[in-house]
Amino acid sequence: MHPHPDRLSALVIHSAIRIHQHLGPGLLESSYRVLFEEMLLREGLRVARELPVDLAFDGIVVPHAYRVDLLVERQLVVEVKHAERPHPVHRQQLLTYLRLLNLPHGLLLNFGLGTMKEGTARVSNPRALGGSGKAVEQKV
Repeated sequence: MHPHPDRLSALVIHSAIRIHQHLGPGLLESSYRVLFEEMLLREGLRVARELPVDLAFDGIVVPHAYRVDLLVERQLVVEVKHAERPHPVHRQQLLTYLRLLNLPHGLLLNFGLGTMKEGTARVSNPRALGGSGKAVEQKV
């Protein structure tokens, strides 16, 4: 299955909404990650959870420097959070993963807020989209 990126984002967001509506805020991030992975697998999607990512700079490689919460269909990074308030560092963390993996889009899903609409943001990596400007964040 290779859904269009917008369709893939919609499937991921729908699964997040279902989990949040039934379980609400209050679980550990690790619980949301496992539940989320299983729901996406049921949708027939390929999902890698806690995927190690190397950091490379100027010929220096730091193996397994980071771990991506979820990589869906090898094209969408999903960062799962549980915070009472969104924090700018979460967006930066997602953008770093997108840059290291050279992927164009990711979703930041914060299960700690009242609704998933409040806790969902799409972050774009302009470098992977052929640009060099600032990252773009869209509320979903």
